[in-house]
Amino acid sequence: MKHLGIIAHSVEGAALCFQTFCQEGFRQLGPHEHPDVSLDCIAMGRSMPHWDRGEYGPIRSILAESARRLAGAGADFFVCPDNTAHMALELPGDDLAIPGLHIADVVADRAASEGHRRVGVLGTRYLMDGPVYGRALAERGIASQVPPAADRERINTIIFDELVNGVFTESSRQEYARVIADLADSGCDAVALVCTEIPLLVTPDVSSLPTLDSTRLLAGAAFDTAIGRRALPSWRGGPVRGRDLPAQPTGGAARTRTS
Repeated sequence: MKHLGIIAHSVEGAALCFQTFCQEGFRQLGPHEHPDVSLDCIAMGRSMPHWDRGEYGPIRSILAESARRLAGAGADFFVCPDNTAHMALELPGDDLAIPGLHIADVVADRAASEGHRRVGVLGTRYLMDGPVYGRALAERGIASQVPPAADRERINTIIFDELVNGVFTESSRQEYARVIADLADSGCDAVALVCTEIPLLVTPDVSSLPTLDSTRLLAGAAFDTAIGRRALPSWRGGPVRGRDLPAQPTGGAARTRTS
C-alpha cells in the first residue's frame, strides 16, 4: 500500500479528510487497518494576508513546504483537502516534492459519472470567483453556476467566521439551504460543496439538490490510490489542462463549455 500525505490548510476540512480516509480502511481492510497516512499543517494564519491581497505565489510556497515535509516522512502522494488552496497550487513553479490528486478533478469526475449537467458551486469567494471549478467541470461538458454576489459574500463570511473555527449553527445551515434551493430553481441538478468544511454543515438531508462532498470524495479517491485501485497521480502542481478556457462569468450566470 502507498503512503498518503495530507497537506492541511484549514483544520476542520483536513481533519474530516483524515478521519474519512482512515474509516474507509476500517470498512474495507478490517478493524483498525488503513494505509499509512501523514498530515502536515502549517497554520492558515500565515496565508490569510496573502489571500486577502490576491498574492497566491507565497501561498504556493507555503503549501510546497508541506509537500517537502510529507515527502521526508515517506509519503508517496498527497491530497490537499482545501479547494481554494488549489488556486495557488495551480500556479507555475517548481514541481512539488510528491505528486498529488487534484480535488476539482475528483469532484468533476464524480459529477460526470452521475450524469449531472449543471452544477452549483459553493465555496470561498476566492474559489467561486476563480477558474478552478469552471475549468474542471467544463472539460467534462458540465455547466457550473455560482450564487449572486450578495450570497457569495454571505457564504464566504460563514466559512471564515464560523466553519473553519468549528462553529456550525442552524441559522447558517438554513442560509446555505436557501442558496441551494435558489440554485435548484435556476436549473442546477447538483451542488458541489467545495469548501471542505461545508459538508460538516450541509448534510444531504438538508439540501434540495444532490451534493458533491469534495472532502469525502477526495478521501475516497486517496484511499483507492493508496491500496492500488487507482493509479498514482502525476500532477505535481502547476497549470492543469484547460487553464486557457475563457474567463468564466459570475453573479449567478451559468458557466458552460466553449468550443
